[in-house]
Amino acid sequence: MVTQVLKRPQPWTPARQADAVLSILRGEATVEEVAGAHGLDPGEVEGWRARFLEAGAAALAGAPPRAAGAMRGDRRVCRDVTEAVGRTPLVRLNRVVEGFPGEVWAKLEFMNPMGSVKDRLGKHLVERAAADGRLAPGGTLVEASSGNTAMGLGMMAVLRGYRCKVAVRDRTSKEKVDALRAIGVEVEVVDGALPPDHPESYARVIERIVRETPGAYFPDQHNNRENNEAHYLTTGPELWEQMDGEVDYFVAGMGTGGTISGVARYLKERDPRVKVIAVDPVGSVFAEYFRTRRLGAPAPYLVEGLGDDSLCACVEWDLIDDVFTVRDRDAFQGARDLARDDAILAGGSSGAALWGVRELIRRLDGFPARIATLFPDGAGRYMSKVFNDDWLATRGLL
Repeated sequence: MVTQVLKRPQPWTPARQADAVLSILRGEATVEEVAGAHGLDPGEVEGWRARFLEAGAAALAGAPPRAAGAMRGDRRVCRDVTEAVGRTPLVRLNRVVEGFPGEVWAKLEFMNPMGSVKDRLGKHLVERAAADGRLAPGGTLVEASSGNTAMGLGMMAVLRGYRCKVAVRDRTSKEKVDALRAIGVEVEVVDGALPPDHPESYARVIERIVRETPGAYFPDQHNNRENNEAHYLTTGPELWEQMDGEVDYFVAGMGTGGTISGVARYLKERDPRVKVIAVDPVGSVFAEYFRTRRLGAPAPYLVEGLGDDSLCACVEWDLIDDVFTVRDRDAFQGARDLARDDAILAGGSSGAALWGVRELIRRLDGFPARIATLFPDGAGRYMSKVFNDDWLATRGLL
């Protein structure tokens, strides 16, 4: 059962005042209507309107002439693509949560240069390891990945003069494997059905690659808390600022645990009332461990980038308030709903996050919470799977 946060009056931040004034200027409401709807004095709202117009006039009067074709002041000009990592947009979800009296906002991490939230991690891991000598010039990055961290590391390898070798499970989409090879990453595809102690399992193969590769640096994203640090330093602060410091729930998928844990730590330090909900696929061991502190038996599942067949040291269990368990069918349907209803082309793990948001909304039973979520990667990596009717039908998922 999800613990409800106490409903608190939301402060009238400058951004919220501006939204109210814009609704007045667009003719959607009058000063009196805005004041009445929120229990405010009409004179206070009129003051907001006056200050808004005065500030706009002053800005226009002092603005230098803009050269033809010049970009706005918020332009992003980067010396290479690593400088384009982060500062991803936050978008309000509408039709996919129609009828919910609160607000749901999603951080679109597929708008990073290599197409996922893991660009933040790849950049952070390589910069930290290069700075302290763990990664030597010309060395080789080696990692076990569902594909997205591999892309982030591959980006850094291209730009900083390293090699990159990765092991991926055979459920990884062809689009991801092709993209990795396109940027020069050496990919070994592993039978994901093998148990962890099998000599050809995912874990054993990565150990062999590290052992056989001279100058290898294995960041170990699943157990290296620098993973969490990357999101504590970037994703969390961005989200807090974009949400104007008003977050009741943060809902996110849990794979290595680094993203959700890093963001959770930052948000809870700012406001301990924030509740964090993890989403884990049926077949992963995380949900049962959260509930019982016992490690159950893993089972096969198809959604990529979430869950695992063993525990990861990056998960900070004390920061997680609940874990929801999602089926492949619901995760994939969520991704398809995002595309059809809100024109957001996101992957299966994003569909799982949406399912988690909807499940939270169901449990809140009309409570108008302010919910944030995160969509890790885009639909382009799953066109042959999640968005392919034949692929879904043959697996009984359509």
